Amino acid sequence: MSSGPVGVAVVGAGVISAEYLRTLSGFPDVRVLAVADLDVRRAEAAARAHDVPFAGDVDTVLAVPEVELIVNLTVPAAHVEVAGAALRAGKHVYGEKPIALLPGEAEKLIDEASERGLLVGSAPDTFLGAGLQSAVRAVAAGHIGAPVAAETTVRSLGPEGWHPDPAFFYQPGAGPLFDLGPYHLTALVALFGGVDRVAASVRRAREDRVAGAGPGAGQSFPVAVPTHVSALLDFASGPTATSVFSWDSARPQIGFEVIGTEGTLSVPDPNTFDGPLLLRPNGASDWTELPVRGRTDGRGLGVVDLARALRTGSAPRASGALALHVLQTMAAVTDSASRGEFTRVAAQVAPPTPLPADWDPTSPAL
Repeated sequence: MSSGPVGVAVVGAGVISAEYLRTLSGFPDVRVLAVADLDVRRAEAAARAHDVPFAGDVDTVLAVPEVELIVNLTVPAAHVEVAGAALRAGKHVYGEKPIALLPGEAEKLIDEASERGLLVGSAPDTFLGAGLQSAVRAVAAGHIGAPVAAETTVRSLGPEGWHPDPAFFYQPGAGPLFDLGPYHLTALVALFGGVDRVAASVRRAREDRVAGAGPGAGQSFPVAVPTHVSALLDFASGPTATSVFSWDSARPQIGFEVIGTEGTLSVPDPNTFDGPLLLRPNGASDWTELPVRGRTDGRGLGVVDLARALRTGSAPRASGALALHVLQTMAAVTDSASRGEFTRVAAQVAPPTPLPADWDPTSPAL
């Protein structure tokens, strides 16, 4: 087994790549060697901005021998194609969410990786941040007694008001469920384990939306996915959760509470890495803030965790199996809404192993 930092290439030089490139540059166990994009000039600009030595198209970057791990930041419709090409080139893969548009595609990807002796990981890795890891520890420590239920919500008017190219958010593989759902659902699985069955109702408020920012501002584009999703989730371990994902609300709202037999925990926004984390024991008149310990570096924690896993032979926490279960859950939500009845989730998954509170990606471990 090799040793030393893992060579990384970022594929997809869109908006989110800047955060990954910034974060990964501070982790000594990975070396960002290349940036790839269909628009090579955009890849070259991203590489210059972050002192990455090489830029090019996808095929050229996949041919670089020192690159061991591909960070796939392409649009959802391209996730499987790019990941498959990376696996065939002998590279491990960590991708943005969702891992695929369909569970069957994700299953084939994970099977191919296993056959080739390669690892697949997937965003979101926000559950590895200080806020959600501290929430996992608080529940495990019994601060709210036995978990009974959770309530989560994320509502706004959608990303077209700020994103320079928002149309893909309203195509299959996106929408509020597939774009924001992975954050909340991954956090719930980290707390409770796998989802057993779901029931859901969905709506699409408008057939078209209008871009409010970027070069296409003022132009309309079609909406192909539900924009308001209400889901009821039953977990195999016993708790239940109600979750709302909406891009139809004039009042922005993000909420995540876990109810237990002895109290309630207010959990941080699952799309962030920090706190606050609040506890309200039964009978208390107000919230008490709990200490938050862990990392707040940003997107890329899952990449360094996977890099360490491929060097040590351990299992990555933001794993393909976890991402597949979340995708299967979202597919079950969609199926339930269309059939008007509970839908079982195809397979179970164990909650990812919690990080030690002193886990440090900025200290070399390889």
